[in-house]
Amino acid sequence: MRRSIFEDVIHVKTPVARIGTEVCDVSRWFAVYTTCRHEKRIAQHLSQREIEHYLPLYRADRKWRDGSKVTLDLPLFPSYIFVRIRRSERVSVLSVPGAIAVVGGTGGEPAPLPDTAVEALRTGLKEHRIEPHPLLRVGQFARIRSGAFAGMEGVVVRKKSGFRVVLTLEQIMQSVAVELNDDDVEPLIGHKFRSAPWLEIDHRLCAQGM
Repeated sequence: MRRSIFEDVIHVKTPVARIGTEVCDVSRWFAVYTTCRHEKRIAQHLSQREIEHYLPLYRADRKWRDGSKVTLDLPLFPSYIFVRIRRSERVSVLSVPGAIAVVGGTGGEPAPLPDTAVEALRTGLKEHRIEPHPLLRVGQFARIRSGAFAGMEGVVVRKKSGFRVVLTLEQIMQSVAVELNDDDVEPLIGHKFRSAPWLEIDHRLCAQGM
């Protein structure tokens, strides 16, 4: 994985329950890197094995060569799927065809995602139009004022009508663009960076449409 410019700012720690000198292996959400275009099939395998998982999907219009149009449900994070497992259960996940690796952090250990990250995605996909967005790195930023992502900060990209706020899930180096109204965005020009618990901020305010 590429080194993050905020690597020294954001540290996701895995909460564990300690009893004496023993550490209880608790279930957490992890990102799993998968074979490209096999995310849905992998989700089916996980269901058959009764492994809790979440595959965020977004709707996209596509046009075939014959001119016909179709609306597809596509993975929001291509080549990634989220699973809720104990660390000791990694082998059962990686035995699924197409599951390549559990995304790791410092030292090669699996990097868990806070529960709030997955819950925000679940709720946000119902409340807003969300789609993948190229990963950004520099620029100014803003805070979302209302809805499932209220309080989270990200890049503001101006569209023909309204705004998109680009949020980045640092553990898997992927970004999504959330469509919002002007009133839902609070500019933070000159404000010192303060990270949300599960997001790293990409700081760029674009005046041009995407």
